[in-house]
Amino acid sequence: MKEYLAENVKNVIILGHLGSGKTSLSESLIFTAGGIEKKGEVEKKNTISDYTVEEQGRLSSTSTAVVPVEFKNFKFNFLDAPGADEFIGDIRHTLTVASGAILVLDATKGVEVGAEKMWLEIKKAKLPAIIFVNKMDKENVKFDEVLELIRTKLGKQAVPFCLPIGKKEEFSGFADIVELKARIYDGQKSVDGEIYPDKMERVKALRQDLVEAVAGADESLLEKYFNGEELTMEEIKHGLKLSVSSGEAVPVAVGSATKDIGPLTLLHMIREYFPSVAECEPAVGLKTDKESETSRKLSDDEPFSAFVYKTTIDPFVGTINFMQIKSGTLKKDQEVFVSNSSEVEKIGQLFIPMGKISIPVDTVHAGDICAVAKMSKVYTDTTISDKKAPIIYPIVVTPSPTMYVAIRPKNKADEDKLSNALSKLQVEDNTFEIKRNKETNQLLVGGQGIIHLGHIIDRMRNMFKVDVEMLDQEIVYRETIKSVATAEGRYVKQSGGSGYYGVVVMRFEPITDKDYEFAEEVFGGAVPRNYFPAVDKGLQETLEHGPLAGFPVIGVKGILTDGKYHPVDSNELAFKMAASIAFKDACKNAKPTILEPIHKIVVNIKDEYLGDVLGDVNKRRGRVLGMEPSEQGYQKVIAEVPEAEITKYTIDLKAMTQGSGTFTREFIRYEEVPGNLTAKIIEDHKKQA
Repeated sequence: MKEYLAENVKNVIILGHLGSGKTSLSESLIFTAGGIEKKGEVEKKNTISDYTVEEQGRLSSTSTAVVPVEFKNFKFNFLDAPGADEFIGDIRHTLTVASGAILVLDATKGVEVGAEKMWLEIKKAKLPAIIFVNKMDKENVKFDEVLELIRTKLGKQAVPFCLPIGKKEEFSGFADIVELKARIYDGQKSVDGEIYPDKMERVKALRQDLVEAVAGADESLLEKYFNGEELTMEEIKHGLKLSVSSGEAVPVAVGSATKDIGPLTLLHMIREYFPSVAECEPAVGLKTDKESETSRKLSDDEPFSAFVYKTTIDPFVGTINFMQIKSGTLKKDQEVFVSNSSEVEKIGQLFIPMGKISIPVDTVHAGDICAVAKMSKVYTDTTISDKKAPIIYPIVVTPSPTMYVAIRPKNKADEDKLSNALSKLQVEDNTFEIKRNKETNQLLVGGQGIIHLGHIIDRMRNMFKVDVEMLDQEIVYRETIKSVATAEGRYVKQSGGSGYYGVVVMRFEPITDKDYEFAEEVFGGAVPRNYFPAVDKGLQETLEHGPLAGFPVIGVKGILTDGKYHPVDSNELAFKMAASIAFKDACKNAKPTILEPIHKIVVNIKDEYLGDVLGDVNKRRGRVLGMEPSEQGYQKVIAEVPEAEITKYTIDLKAMTQGSGTFTREFIRYEEVPGNLTAKIIEDHKKQA
């Protein structure tokens, strides 16, 4: 593969709903450009970009793959991203290295929820985009209805560049509205012809809309248009590039990826209308003081820097880091500065990735994407740079886990293997969380939903040969007291020789600003000061297991008011035990109760589902704190809900909103459980103990 400078590199992310045909389109693009001799198929599990065991098993992408395509002196790095929005961490990282986006729609289904979500991500990343309406050869396709849905749901900027010719299996191409030619496809090639007279009137009307959009992109073109002068093809294409690059126009193309109808035109559109990486805004980062901003143009003339947007673990090669060269050049055997840790690493072999294939190269230029193996101090979100001109690029913001499950190995001998597998998988995917709950002794894995968590478990089984079972997360409750109570604790054992003698009188009060506090109001030396720490420690140890169900006790202030000691038999153990006895006795009058964890949730939903979600929050014993408009057509609902009611909220919210709703969660405090639920919680916990 040739070396390409930034002026001739375009990094294009391919996004869409699950099953829309992204991977089939990637395969068709490289096949059409002559990059491969034989095209693979998703169903046959032989495509370039879906090469992992998990992807082939699911018949869908679960990780972004790079598909480099050489076309007319340009290099297009197509980034085939997952369709499920639960892999949002992978998608957002990849968006940071993209200079353009293709949104793939299934013509038989219109604008699906997943496509809308991906469109929002494209808009947030401020990327120029093309919408490719795929599967035009299928039954019941009505292009005009699909186009109307696109304009309604994705924006009025959508401009059709093509009008389909033929329906169902007779779909053979389209009328090119820009060139005013019919493109009839035969395999990889298209034959130009005349547009049928019955379509010409519609084509001319659509072209007029397109020319108006073009004219608005440039003052000189606008003036010429208002003067009634005809715009030349060169002027139209110049205006289109300005409009597409700014996002004022979003071309809509049509085709069938499996029949290779449309990808050739799509390649030409990318070449003509998408900006190269050299035309993108400079990459902004921080100096190593992490306070002062600095930037790099995507040019070989700038000092070297690169951003690692993805890390994978290969069972044979080890760690592989995928990165975009943000400035300068990277060469084989070059020493680089790891900006985040201030260490120096040496680049071994440089690769251009093409799915699972690695193409060795000696030099990679600014803007291009490459991979490097076996860099122990480098991982996702790491910046590497020139030590003489260091820079740190910002890490990618991804959502925290919304769902947790407990896992345990099916074979107890795999405990160590499980820990090793999870730590390596977290290097691959920093959007899932691992935590050990000491109270329930559960190993918890948190992710973005059941698909995401299922993928992690599949990876453990396939790569590390560790089989695990999933269990429901146990909620960690707390206990507290609701009223003031006083009790005596007496621990006296005297039977000749050294004995035990400790007597305390303690008052216990509920507090809200701390989990625990100890104080003393002892007068006259009834309990010597050197035993105060023992009383304190004895009480703390007792509070680890509450009187109702054995949950830790919080919100208690213990005050030592009186007591007795013996000059010979008193010791620390006696006073520790006395404090424990005092608390247990006081609980008979202190009104002990169960507390449950309360989470703040922020739910992002379409306006149409607002009523359903509000009603559902109430059913979950939640309190709605407020609502505010989010993106266009969306509402943000802020509420507080008991954790026990949202352990599977990710699944329920998707079902309630047809997959469009998302949420974040955050623990904020403990709160008393309603009395009617207390007995069941105590009973369930005793069964598990």
